[in-house]
Order: sequence, then structure tokens, then C-alpha cells
Amino acid sequence: MFSALSSVQDEAVDKSNFKECNQIAFYSKLMFFYHYQFYMCVCSQVLLEVEIYEIEGNIFRLKINEAAPLRARYEVPDVLIKEPTTQRLSISQKEAGILMLTSVNKDYMLQVTANPFQVELLSKGETVLSMNSNGLLYFEHLQPPPSDRYSTLIGQEKQEDLGLWQEKFGSFLDIKVHGPSSVGVDFSLHGFDHIYGIPQHAESLLLKNTSDGDAYRLYNLDIFGHKIHDKIGIYGSVPLLLAHKPNRTSGIFWLNSSETLVDINTKAVAEVRHIQSGSAADTAKQRAMPLTDVRWMSESGIIDVFLLMGPTAFDIFKQFAQLTGTQALPPLFSLGYHQCRWNYEDEQDVKAVDAGFDEHDIPYDVIWLDIEHTDGKRYFTWDKKKFQNPKRMQELLRKKKRKLVVIVDPHIKADPMYALYSQGKDKGYFVKDRNGQDFEGICWPGSSCYLDFTNPEVRKWYADQFAFKTYKGSTNILFVWNDMNEPSVFKGAELTMQKDAVHYNNWEHRELHNLYGFYQQMATAEGLIKRSSGKERPFVLTRSFFAGSQKYGAVWTGDNTAEWGYLKISIPMLLTISLAGISFCGADVGGFIGDPEPELLVRWYQAGAYQPFFRGHSNMESKRREPWLFGEKNTQIIREAIRERYVLLPYLYTLFYRAYTEAEPVMRPLWIEFPGKLETFGVENEYMLGKQVWHFYILPYMIWYDFRTFIQMEDPGTLKIPVTLDKIPVFQRGGTVIPLKTAAGKSTEWMIDISYELRVALDTEACAIGELYLDDGHSFQYLHKKQFLYRKFTFHKNVLSSSCMDESGQYHATCVVERVIFLGLGQQPTFVTVCSKGNALTFILLQLFEILLYCCHSLEVTN
Repeated sequence: MFSALSSVQDEAVDKSNFKECNQIAFYSKLMFFYHYQFYMCVCSQVLLEVEIYEIEGNIFRLKINEAAPLRARYEVPDVLIKEPTTQRLSISQKEAGILMLTSVNKDYMLQVTANPFQVELLSKGETVLSMNSNGLLYFEHLQPPPSDRYSTLIGQEKQEDLGLWQEKFGSFLDIKVHGPSSVGVDFSLHGFDHIYGIPQHAESLLLKNTSDGDAYRLYNLDIFGHKIHDKIGIYGSVPLLLAHKPNRTSGIFWLNSSETLVDINTKAVAEVRHIQSGSAADTAKQRAMPLTDVRWMSESGIIDVFLLMGPTAFDIFKQFAQLTGTQALPPLFSLGYHQCRWNYEDEQDVKAVDAGFDEHDIPYDVIWLDIEHTDGKRYFTWDKKKFQNPKRMQELLRKKKRKLVVIVDPHIKADPMYALYSQGKDKGYFVKDRNGQDFEGICWPGSSCYLDFTNPEVRKWYADQFAFKTYKGSTNILFVWNDMNEPSVFKGAELTMQKDAVHYNNWEHRELHNLYGFYQQMATAEGLIKRSSGKERPFVLTRSFFAGSQKYGAVWTGDNTAEWGYLKISIPMLLTISLAGISFCGADVGGFIGDPEPELLVRWYQAGAYQPFFRGHSNMESKRREPWLFGEKNTQIIREAIRERYVLLPYLYTLFYRAYTEAEPVMRPLWIEFPGKLETFGVENEYMLGKQVWHFYILPYMIWYDFRTFIQMEDPGTLKIPVTLDKIPVFQRGGTVIPLKTAAGKSTEWMIDISYELRVALDTEACAIGELYLDDGHSFQYLHKKQFLYRKFTFHKNVLSSSCMDESGQYHATCVVERVIFLGLGQQPTFVTVCSKGNALTFILLQLFEILLYCCHSLEVTN
């Protein structure tokens, strides 16, 4: 196994196995056509149909397709939660070659010019965004195989070089039976020079300018030990780009699931402004203004783009969620700590690791099993020697109030004796090759076939495999990890599926490559919901993702390496994924590949404790990495970091409720909270958890309090905080109330009855505000029966009050608020009065007191 693993890893890290941009046929072709100005004259005879819609909430949609294509072109299904309701744009001006459209609320105007085709979007007379202002619109119409005329125009040799009908890469040949069909267009963002989004890349938070051959690539690939600061696409793709300037945030959502490249060029342009001088002539002044050109290029499909006009970042998040859905509310246990390894060997190993956490007094919620737990890499099975009684193993975990996650990959071992394979083959459920046979590729089990998750019938059948009667040895504490679902195909072109493989409804893989993992996670989540008759929330982690994956669970950044650079890059990677609507994201603590030095491991735990998904994971060639194996001092620091995570869970769970209801990212870059502060726009080594908690360093725009010592921080400039190994800087924002638990338990379920603490951090006006969301933490009762509690805490004029934020919710909580800590009162109060339903009680300061959460109440502090 070790030699086989090493062979796979060597292949995956060999960069020659992956294309440079100039090796991608449609990208090279576009460069050729652009330079020789040939393409548009060939395609000018083809009629294109342009549709422009307004969608409620400051969204505009532009679709471009052939008016009469030879065959239907692929339009991305299932990503939008519904077909958006359109609003009627009114024609405010119409003249030769120019059409002026006005939005319903009159805030926006679209100027559509026919020749050359261009769309300009204006807000209050100011151009925010323009489409095709550089004339880079292209749309390869579908056509029959090349005629002699076509071959003569381009030249047979050049035609082959451009990969129009077939494309070579190494020993691989991609046959394009329907011919070339790439699409693309440019957008100009006026006044913007800070650009974000389009995950997933191991790159900085701010997107960089690109040059020929160095575009950002959106193409889901399994790149083991991927390089950092590289624009190659890795495991997931969300074609959402955000642009920000102090007074506006805008977004572009390019709905296309084929391979996509994005070129970015920011420059300064001269702007002439006329100033009224009081005389007959105005004074003209010229100033340099930033302008960013963004060029989208996709191998196939149509142009279907949504312009999200904000105007704030939080508006963008809501607009994107309106289209693709919000983050699913996760079960509470999944916000705890996860312990994973490739692989925990057997039932005794699982039992020993579980006991080790208790022995060392370290909280954790979930232990994970990788591919070795199965019978020969046959998913939905167990190794009969190593896991002889999986139900008993799970019952032991259940008694400890913990959970199990197992891996379920999309490749199915080609073995006629394997029920999943034989059923899938008999039903015709596998992806086909270009000759109509089941596509076979190499993955962990050896020769494998790949389920066609784009087929709704396959997804339903796959979901049924998670039923307890079908998945033998599974229980309701077993949850799922979808890995290798880019899909990963060893020995394949770029270690993935051939683009000319064929899916449901005869669509080629090239059309929908970036959707494959999205669909597997969808089917898996549905399976976990169905097995509980719709009562219990699922937990599904996926490596591959697309726009809308947030509806189905969590993602992580993939196979990282145990080096400092990967810890550092994990922060901008997670911030970028969060900006793209997927709040439930994390990076493997310690690095999956290699052996971290103890200090690096400690630092990674400290960072991971303040990130949405918190999992330690390691490779089978790495040394064992349980948190207590690095000496007592390091064990103590790691223990404290994990405990801090558990104490913070009420706040974190409330943030996830806000992500679910309001589409607010849990983990967010500084500029989201300080949109007018230019110095925050490029910060990527600090971040916010919600509005209240700042991780790492500090900026001076308001009062901040050290999260552990309660010391108030005020300074006219940026503070540099000394850091020791045992602590990293975390601060609470003045003006906030954070709900915490007073202690950490062995797992989240052990903490149900642990009391709450409210930490009230006052701002310059001696005010504070915060929230607490509470439900049973595991079911859909919050949704179907409104069984939840949502409270608002306000401190104003020395009174801390609690009020209901959603009257529709009802939930009886036996847990109490035991402690309220005030930060920044200024002087010691003399007494505290607690009012509950009109009854007043006086307590000596600092004496513990109880307030039932389901009662409206107030607390008055008298100086």
C-alpha cells in the first residue's frame, strides 16, 4: 500500500500532469483569434439572442445564446434554488442603435448599444459596470464538422493546434464530437481596484492582475500537496467575483460549470470632472480613477451572468443567497472538534483514541474513518477483520455522546460481486465513455466506474443506500465525508475524468465537470435526511464544490502540507470560500501531508479553533498526531485552544443561524466590517468571527477588549501585540454582547446543561448589543415546528435587557445564564437589580445569579 500511495502522490504533485493556461485549447484559441481578429468575422453571420432581466433585490441577469443552435447548448441546472422572478425593465429612451432601460425603483439604468454591442450599468448617473467595453465578447456557434473552406481559412495544421475538434494533452486525446463551443465576455468595473472571490485557489485574498498564460482557472482538480500562490484551480469552483470600493460593493456571478478562466487587469484611467465655477464656463479637472477589467472565458455552455449590485457587501451576500441558497444550519456536534486520520486501524484503535481524549481531558465530538475501514475500498461496507462489529463500536461512541464520520467516495470498484457495482451497472447508472461503454478509471480500489450523479434517478437511488437496512452496520450517529469527487481519476488526463465522457441526457463531461462533487454531496445529504424520515439534520463534508454547495453541508481546503506557508495561506483561502456563500469551511489542522513541528501544530490548533470547521487530519505516512503526543506543555496549550472553541459554541452556533437566515458569512475579512477603511481591504492575516470577535491583531477604529484578560485596547494607530506560544491575540469588539458557556464539556452533547455567560463589552457610548440562538441542535424541529429560541441582548443606560427576536419561535430551555461580565463600565457598581416578569431582586455585585432564558427580563446596573 505504501508503494502504491507513493506512486499516486508522485503523480499528483508532478506539475507536468496538469495544464498551464497556454496548454488549454480554448484559451489558446481565443488568444489566437483575438490577435488575428479572425473569429468575429467567421461568427458574424450567426444570430445571437440577448436577454436582459431585472430581478428583485438589485440583481440584473444577462443571457446570451444562439438564436437557432444546431443542438441545445448546456444551461446549468439545479444550482439556482428556483427560477428567479423577473421585474419589467422600462424603456426610458430609444434611438438608433441605443436602448436605455430603467429599473423598477429608478435607481439603475442600463444603456444597451447595438454596434458595437455593449451594456453599461449606471447608478445615479455613475457608471458602475460595463459589459463588452473592450470588445472581447465571443460565442463559438455550434457547427457541423469542418468544411474545406473552414480548413483552408485556418489551415489544417493550425486547426489541430487550436484543438477545435480534438485536443491532445500528453498521451490523452479529447474528441470534441460537437466541435468547439467556447464563450466569453469582458466586464469593466469602474472605480474598483480591490477584487475578491472565485475560489478555489491557494492564493491571496485580493485577486491579482493576470497576464497571458496566467489566468485564474476554475476547474476542479485533485492536486495532492498543491502549491501555494498558484492560480491553478484545485478542488472546488465558485464563479462569483466581488469588487469593493469605500462606497460600494458589486458582484458578478458567472453561471457556467465548464472549465472557466478569468483574466483580471486593474489600471488607472483618466476621469474628467466638470466643476461649477460660477462663471459661464465650468472648470474641468482630471484625476486618475481605478478601473478593473475582468474577462470570463468558458469552454462551453452559454453566457448566463448575474450582476449583483449590492450596494453593500451584506447586500451581495443576500443577493447571491437569493439565487443559490443559504448555508444549511449544521447540527451542533459538527461545530465541535473532529479527529481524523488516514486511517484509524480498527475498532480497538478507535476505542483507544476516544479514551485518550477523556484521559487527557480534551473535548472532541467526532472520530473519522478513511478508506481503509471498508472491505477493499468498497464503500458502504466494513473490513470484516478490522471492524467486525461496527454497530457495537458506534454504540460505545454514542454512550460517550460522540459521533462517527466515514468516507464515501464516488468511484465504485468494478467488481461483479460488489452489490453497489452490479446494481449500478444493471441500471445503467455509471458515466459512459465516448463509445457508450461504462467509463472506467483507476482510483483507490483499482479499476472503478463513476456514478452519474447528474441523473436525478441515480441521486435518488444513491440516497437510498444510506438507509439503515441497506447500509449494514450504520447507525444514526454515522455521518459522511465525500472525498475524491472532482472526480479524481488516477492515470487520467489531469488526474480527472475525460471531458468527452458522457452523462445523463447525452451531455459531455466538459459541460458540467465542476458540478460533479456538488451533485454527490446533494445526494448524500438527501440520503442522510431520508434515513431519519426527514427529522434529523445531515452532516456531509465534501472536497469538491460549486456555487450552492452551502445548502448541503461543509467543505475543506483539501490536501494541505505541514508547513508554515500552508497555515498562512489557509486564512485567505477560507475567507475567499466564505465570501462565496460557503460559511461552513475549514482547513486540516496540522497539514494532511508530512509531520508538523510541535510549534506549528500548536499554532494550527489555535487558528483552527476560531474557524468554522475544525478538524485535525493526517496522512497514513505521517506520524500519529493525536493532541497529547507532543509533550505535556504542548498538550496543555492544545487542550486550552480546543476548550476555548467549546466555550465559544453558543456564539458560533448563533453566527451559523445568521448565515442560514441572513446569508452572513461566519468568518469574514476585515473590510466587510470596515468597508470605508482602505487599509483593511488587503488584510488577510486577520479576520472576524461575526461582528464581535477579532482573531489575531487589532485596528483602532473603536474600543476592543482582550478576549481573555478583558483589558481594554485603545490606540490612535495599529497595535502590535506580543505573542507567546500559549496564546494568540483574540479581541472582542466594544458594543457587543457575546453568549458563551461557562465551561467546556467532553463533547457538545455533554454541554447541554452547562450554564451560559454573557460577556458585555461596552463601546464609547457605554452601550452593547448581541444575540443568542438556541434549539435542540440536531433536528429540523426549528424549521417545521418553530422550536427555537432567538434572544436579543441590549445594554443601554445601565440596563441590560433581553427581548425576543422572533416571536414565532418557542423553545423551553432549562439552561440558565449564570454569569454576566461587563467590560468597560468605568467604575465599580454598587448594586445590581434583576427584573423578571415584574419582580425585582437585588444581588451583591459579582454574586452568581440565574435568569431563565425563556423569560423576558432586564438587569439594571447602578453606579
